[in-house]
Amino acid sequence: MKKTISIRVHYRLLTSIVLFIITGGLFTSFICRIPGHAIVTTNEINAAKPNVLFISVDDLNDWIGVLGGYPGVQTPNLDRLARRGVNFTRAYCSAPACNPSRTSLLTGLKPSSTGIYNNYQPWRPVLPDAVTLPQYFTANGYEVAGSGKIFHNSYNDPTSWPVFYPVQTSPEPTNKPVFGKGHFDWHPVAVKDEQMGDYKNAQWGIDFLGKEHGKPFFLAVGITRPHLPWYVPQHYFDRYPLSKIVLPQVKENDLADVPAIGVKIAKPQGDHQFVLEHKQWEKAVQGYLASITFADAQIGRLLDALERSAFAKNTIIVLWSDHGWHLGEKQHWRKFALWEEATRVPLMVVVPGMTTPNTTCERTVSLLDVYPTLADLCGLPAKPEWEGVSITPLLKNPTRQWNHPAITTHGRSNHAVRTERWRYIRYSDGTEELYDHQTDPMEWNNLASKGEFTAIKKDLMQWLPKKNAPTAPMAKKDLNAIDSE
Repeated sequence: MKKTISIRVHYRLLTSIVLFIITGGLFTSFICRIPGHAIVTTNEINAAKPNVLFISVDDLNDWIGVLGGYPGVQTPNLDRLARRGVNFTRAYCSAPACNPSRTSLLTGLKPSSTGIYNNYQPWRPVLPDAVTLPQYFTANGYEVAGSGKIFHNSYNDPTSWPVFYPVQTSPEPTNKPVFGKGHFDWHPVAVKDEQMGDYKNAQWGIDFLGKEHGKPFFLAVGITRPHLPWYVPQHYFDRYPLSKIVLPQVKENDLADVPAIGVKIAKPQGDHQFVLEHKQWEKAVQGYLASITFADAQIGRLLDALERSAFAKNTIIVLWSDHGWHLGEKQHWRKFALWEEATRVPLMVVVPGMTTPNTTCERTVSLLDVYPTLADLCGLPAKPEWEGVSITPLLKNPTRQWNHPAITTHGRSNHAVRTERWRYIRYSDGTEELYDHQTDPMEWNNLASKGEFTAIKKDLMQWLPKKNAPTAPMAKKDLNAIDSE
């Protein structure tokens, strides 16, 4: 008899839930009255699913306090977020450019599978049936909203967003470029924080968090700085006096043991020569640092709003950057390369009730893993086409064994394989680089030509993508413009 009653109870509860779903959420709350059982409301059912605060930052490398990339950088809010959960110290992008990196993360597909390799390739025509991360959460009953730069600006996907607040513009100097060339420039702007685009995009997210929501939500907020140009209010520049700027360590003739294709990617006669000839290295570093600290302040405002809200104890936080950035290392600037500075990214995850505060994970993970991880954490079904892996096991036990190297692709058939110790690069012409991070964290000594490392290379090669999709159509014909954003 008890078994029969239990079956009836679960059947009536299931029927009520299904009815609510069919009505499309016509009522913000309904009540399931089950004899002999507590009243169950839709708000309580929704509360069982965690919310997601999904924060992206553009062009942020390891120059934050908890990653130690630059001594004295001021990132108090990123640092406190890292202390709240798991800070991944070996996280890497799928591609060192905005469009392919973000497309990969948000579709769960490798660049080598889609052919989206650069910033001038509209991705939706190539992937008409792809279900993006926000689309998947919408399909699974979440309230989804976005603000700022989530997809690459040129190819934001309207079908992914039931509600979206686009990237807001920021004031710029009237005589730009001031110190640099084009948008490769840096200078303070005489405005208040409130006038900056990132402030406005963060404020939209803050306002969202201050409202009531009848369903679990997926809120994405994209911060544009420290993407070029490095124009932020004066008081952020003032925190980094030029007399105290520390330049990156750069080895003379560092490109001497790099294959020709790698030297071509570095373009030492381009940005780096310009910076040296115009004596702008310290000012450029100052501009990048100022932009990082400005971005950190906007992230702090978001975190404060979440902590004040009713959702503080039931919201997963994921913060990531789309790729790293060079500031002269290997005589290279910007991203667009397969070395450590261009591919390593901040990745922080806070899961209430799961992650242990102030935890560091040193395992190699990829931004490709974010999509399946969020689905896993929120109890959503996995999809067979996803090419990343859920890192939930690492969130539970950051020191557990993990045999998943991170793969980064830059252009067709150019790949880097990163394990905890090694970086192996293989270019489309078959030339190679190999670096031992145990003894050479700056990647100054290419070991690929040394016979004693043949077995190491063979082991790393097995992780190279088996498929190298043809380059998808480009929106611009000027191939030399690929690396301009």
